[in-house]
Amino acid sequence: MSALLVTDDRDQDAGVRGVGTAEYRSFLASRADVSFLQCPSWGDVKDQWVAERVGWSLDNGELTGAAQILYRQFPGTRKYFAYLPEGPVADWADPDIDRWLQPLLRHLRRAGAFAVRIGPTPAYRRWDAARLKAATGAGRRIGDILATEVDPLGSAVAERLRTRGWRRCGGDDDGDADAQPRHVFRLPLAGRGTEQLWAGLNQEWRRNVRTAHKAGVRIVTGTAADLPEFYRLLRITEERDGFRLGRSLAYYQRQYEALNAEQPGRMRLCLAVHRGEVLAAHTMITVGRRVWYQTGASADHRREVRPSNALQWQMIQDAHALGAEVYDMRGVPSTLDPQDRPFGLLRWKLGTGGQVVETLGEWETSMGGTTNNALYRAFQAYLARR
Repeated sequence: MSALLVTDDRDQDAGVRGVGTAEYRSFLASRADVSFLQCPSWGDVKDQWVAERVGWSLDNGELTGAAQILYRQFPGTRKYFAYLPEGPVADWADPDIDRWLQPLLRHLRRAGAFAVRIGPTPAYRRWDAARLKAATGAGRRIGDILATEVDPLGSAVAERLRTRGWRRCGGDDDGDADAQPRHVFRLPLAGRGTEQLWAGLNQEWRRNVRTAHKAGVRIVTGTAADLPEFYRLLRITEERDGFRLGRSLAYYQRQYEALNAEQPGRMRLCLAVHRGEVLAAHTMITVGRRVWYQTGASADHRREVRPSNALQWQMIQDAHALGAEVYDMRGVPSTLDPQDRPFGLLRWKLGTGGQVVETLGEWETSMGGTTNNALYRAFQAYLARR
């Protein structure tokens, strides 16, 4: 990133500075709610972006906030789009967010950014599984249903960003313009034993897990050598379920290498094996007291032995054994219409008894000025055509 920045220490804002990898990791370790997308290893995964890590302090010089910034160059210019996925790692409860947000924006302008996208971490709304299962119906969507809980901090942060000119990507709709899922599924683990987690599964899930065990499905931890088989199953899953992630085998190999180089076991490949054949393969990522089920893949045949249910149940138990407070199953569709093809994924995750959480989603703003505003409009038009 040093080649991109042309400023020196005299040109830096007081309190905003570049931080080394060791200091940055130490700060992340002190925070309870950090996304794997803000870990240095994720910057190594995103090979078409340039990563920079900064931090700031407000009082005694110790870091009170930090961010991994990914920069992507706008073709034909020396300008960059800046992206902070599920970041910055900051005190979003601070009513005076300008104390750290404005210096961060000034830093980005000096770095040559024409616009920035951030992912504030507070939640916005939550729905319990039971409420959503009872509310399914033709044409219905999650946003139509009264939330089980509305997070006052999330509402406050959204209002603070709006009054400062930030734009919520995709508006207040379903978040299709977000790079990261706006609606995610989370299973709380803190204060619960495995017996309680098992009881939280619905009857169908418990029956499917028992079926898998009786059929002899074994759950094992794979290695980098198993990634080609995972990718083969992922392509089958994409074709069957009608979606396309657009990622290559090399992408997952790079991710596996980078995350595990940062911390052994940070990314696991979990496999469900039946009669010597891998029938399902899921990736699992651990940072602090959070565990994510990131990507799942399964075969088209022998689905009657329910390998994915058995695999997920083992991953939930593994997350609990690691001391995780939350098992995050990542994105879910916003539809509650059983006739919509994507609903099947939501229905499957609802069976674990967790919650759908609407995050604040992603927010953007231009860096201001004629050139930056023009580039930002061109960038938005490009995204609209994709």
